[in-house]
Amino acid sequence: MKLFDCPVIGKRPISEFDYCGEVRRPPLDADETAWADFVFNRNGAPQVLREWWYHRPTGRWYIMERDTLKDEVQRFIDPQEVRYDIPA
Repeated sequence: MKLFDCPVIGKRPISEFDYCGEVRRPPLDADETAWADFVFNRNGAPQVLREWWYHRPTGRWYIMERDTLKDEVQRFIDPQEVRYDIPA
């Protein structure tokens, strides 16, 4: 069984988590073509990605930096630490 070693709740089975996609900021001034590209197209190359994960038993959200080539979690990031530079 694959385990995530979470700094908050300890080692937990991956089956308790839901993958919810990459942490990405949508384009602010996108036309329909750019918006469709953002929603539907991904690079897909192995790399380190920031991803949203939801832990069902506790109801907590996590952001993991995960190496998709090795399928290894490099670190957990508190969602409150992630911010988008959105102009006022």
